[in-house]
Amino acid sequence: MIHELTAQNFDTTLDQHDTVAIDFWAPWCQPCLAFKPIFERVSEQFPKVCFASVNVEAEKELSQDFNIRQIPLIMILRQRVALFSEAGTLTQSALVDLVQQALNLDMSALERESKDDET
Repeated sequence: MIHELTAQNFDTTLDQHDTVAIDFWAPWCQPCLAFKPIFERVSEQFPKVCFASVNVEAEKELSQDFNIRQIPLIMILRQRVALFSEAGTLTQSALVDLVQQALNLDMSALERESKDDET
């Protein structure tokens, strides 16, 4: 199931889900429309991940907050940290691999590394 992500439900969605995959798209974008079935199929393989879409036409504020300049753009967030953000479409196997990598990532190691970079 794909959730419609809006400025109003963004924080709640991220609070309720450890991992969120976001598809930034627009109804007039042919590559976006071609990617949508891939995104939906992959969402069925990962029930613990929130798959969400942002219509950049309807959600201009949210799109501006993320500085979206090209679509489709796929973003993976885990514990509110953007692990991946790239414009363009992905194959189903590439998206599956990307989501799996995000789930397998040791976030505590990433946090320690981030703290080490600050000192």
